[in-house]
Amino acid sequence: MGVKVFMVCFMLLSLLFMFLYIPTRLTISTSPSMPLIMSSFNISSRTSKASSYPVTFAYLISASKGDSSKVKRLLRALYHPGNYYLIHMDYGAPKAEHRDVIEFVAKDPVFRAVGNIWVVGKRNLVTYRGPTMLSNTLHAMAILLRTCQWDWFINLSASDYPLVTQDDLIKAFSGLPRDINFIHHSSHLGWKFNKWGKPMIIDPGLYSLKKSEIWLVSKQRSLPTAFKLYTGSAWTMLSRSFAEYCILGWENLPRTLLLYYTNFVSSPEGYFQTVTCNSKDYKNKVVNNDLHYITWDNPPKQHPRSLGLRDYRKMVQSNRPFARKFKKNDPVLDKIDRELLKRHRGQFSFGGWCSQGGKNTSCSDLRTENFGVLSPSLASRRLTKLLTKSVSDRTFHRQQCR
Repeated sequence: MGVKVFMVCFMLLSLLFMFLYIPTRLTISTSPSMPLIMSSFNISSRTSKASSYPVTFAYLISASKGDSSKVKRLLRALYHPGNYYLIHMDYGAPKAEHRDVIEFVAKDPVFRAVGNIWVVGKRNLVTYRGPTMLSNTLHAMAILLRTCQWDWFINLSASDYPLVTQDDLIKAFSGLPRDINFIHHSSHLGWKFNKWGKPMIIDPGLYSLKKSEIWLVSKQRSLPTAFKLYTGSAWTMLSRSFAEYCILGWENLPRTLLLYYTNFVSSPEGYFQTVTCNSKDYKNKVVNNDLHYITWDNPPKQHPRSLGLRDYRKMVQSNRPFARKFKKNDPVLDKIDRELLKRHRGQFSFGGWCSQGGKNTSCSDLRTENFGVLSPSLASRRLTKLLTKSVSDRTFHRQQCR
């Protein structure tokens, strides 16, 4: 039985590595007259432009069935010419929705002119209880590491939304060390030790294109002694250095933990936490914060509650740059657009790159002469205060892995 379990684990891990290292067709053509998105842009030219900004972010935006309109709204709210964006529509989403997102990106004149958005053409199946979400995140990191230069990787879902402009985010992060990671983590697993740590699972989503429940292997495993388990939020902000460590794995720890979490019930809520907190190089470079404003359901507090207008004040007071989750076109999103992002309907969030200066807050067109210009709001000061406190010696060391 032990040999069979080992072989199954080995085969699943091989599939996971296949997802990471086999090149993915990033974009597909939407019509004979429409060029491939990002298929021929000049990477060296693009990188030199991005260096005009003090820091650069690489985003993964993950979406599933029914999320195409959310993705389009989120992309306009998040967009900045100095960043990079990779959009993944789950294989379970209809082809029409996938095509809708591709056409939205391909037809926008600003997106076409800057060329910093990818839409994954060969989609992965994502089942949120098993390791496929982790696999998809690692795959995205590998693509972005090969393709462009950036300082931090941020994974978001289509149900997330920013609470600050990208100019605010860039300004606030410009004073931080580039090797800091923002990962919510805890070693107090409680009931998760028995419910998540001991069961071994097989996720059909790693090799099948049909969604189904994970399979529980009858034989449970003992808790590991070679490393300590941690848990936390699936939403993170990872430094490029740590992303390279996870993908390239110049020591055995990332690979060992990937094998373990391939058969784990909720891999996205444990893998990065366990890697960073067991690594001698990164355990002292992590802030215990996922930078999201989230409110949870009543016990067992496993599912985020949908946010609305009643949550607006607390969201702003949290000083966090992101929040989740939101229903499609909820009225609170309009309030965020209007009061925090200075975003008009159908346009981009306010930024120096598209501002005409003065009182004109319209942000719809790329103004190339403004590339590198930042116009942060008061929100950048509040976010800077939060970040400064998080990395201060007194707070930072208290938050380290224990």
